[in-house]
Amino acid sequence: MHHYTVKVLRAGRQVVSLEYVALDELHAAAQARRDGFEVLLVRVKSWQFSKVRKQTFPLLSFSQELRTLVDAGIPLLEALRTLAEKERSHAVKRVLDTLVEVVNEGRRFSSALEQFPDVFPQLFVATISASEETGDMSPALLRYVIYQEQLNEIKKKVFNALIYPVLLFVVGGLVSLFLLLYVVPKFAQIYEDHRGALSWSSLLLVEWSKLLTEYSYLPAVLILGCAMSLFYIIRSSRFHRFFADVIRKIPAVGERLHLYQLTRFYRTVGMLLRSGIPLVDAFEMSAGILQTDLRPKLAQVVLEIRQGFGVTHSLEKQHLTTPVVLRMLSVGERSGNMGEMMERAADFHDEEIARWLEWFSRLFEPLLMLVIGVFIGAIVVAMYLPIFELIGDAN
Repeated sequence: MHHYTVKVLRAGRQVVSLEYVALDELHAAAQARRDGFEVLLVRVKSWQFSKVRKQTFPLLSFSQELRTLVDAGIPLLEALRTLAEKERSHAVKRVLDTLVEVVNEGRRFSSALEQFPDVFPQLFVATISASEETGDMSPALLRYVIYQEQLNEIKKKVFNALIYPVLLFVVGGLVSLFLLLYVVPKFAQIYEDHRGALSWSSLLLVEWSKLLTEYSYLPAVLILGCAMSLFYIIRSSRFHRFFADVIRKIPAVGERLHLYQLTRFYRTVGMLLRSGIPLVDAFEMSAGILQTDLRPKLAQVVLEIRQGFGVTHSLEKQHLTTPVVLRMLSVGERSGNMGEMMERAADFHDEEIARWLEWFSRLFEPLLMLVIGVFIGAIVVAMYLPIFELIGDAN
């Protein structure tokens, strides 16, 4: 996406310069014509708006507050000005001020949102654009708020299920580091004079102690190196793909991950359909929700629908359904209520995923405790085993 400055003729034959975000000059000109202007000149902008990360813009609260103001009968422009005036964050206020400026020029609200593709996701812009055609912005904002809250709820459940295992892993790692870096060298000094009577595990501890003595900076270098490597790996897209591939190969976990992807897809499509977006467009907008290997299958579904095949049949053929979803969508396709059925299917599987997460956390936590306990126990046994060996030799 690039920023373009478009010179147009507005009402009263006044020449003004507007700013658009588009793929190329043709798309920028098309956006201006869609807003009712006569295009005179299109050129790439020499500078761009400061980008605001999605995480720093409170999109959910913005949607809720805007809906409240619109419901109260306040015009959209005044509602945006009200939100901009009360905002304390300079970055967020800059976005809101730009929205006010663009809407005040007579352009559509969705065109104003498109100026910040890093702030307002395509789904939100499409929802607003559809509501501008039907005149029901408040219900559209409500649908998006409910959609985001439902997604946040399932993410919260996943996060809560991981808190305790991660805490166990961190505590176990710290205890292991304390033993290896402080306690083990103390014991190794005692065993140094009895190397001939030590087992291989105890000799390993002695060598580890000597290594730390000769290279005292080694622990800090190792910890720093591991932390930096872990940070780099976690941020790497290749690692994300590799990790996702590994997870998907685990039978039970992979199936649930696949189901989670489909559930998010159903909920997104359902929200878009209920907002007035055509089915094919809703599928194409929701493609980014799916993992990479499922997107070609969705593209094939879209192709078959355009060729006249049924929606349910095409989704089933590409393995983008479950038995429950298949029956629900069949009913929705016959009744013309596909959006509601998509959302009901997502609700059904959200509950199933929540139950599985609870079961998995109850099983995984004791297994993780067992693994950590065995590792720490092995270190402790290796420290104390020479004492028993020496006592046995003395007797």
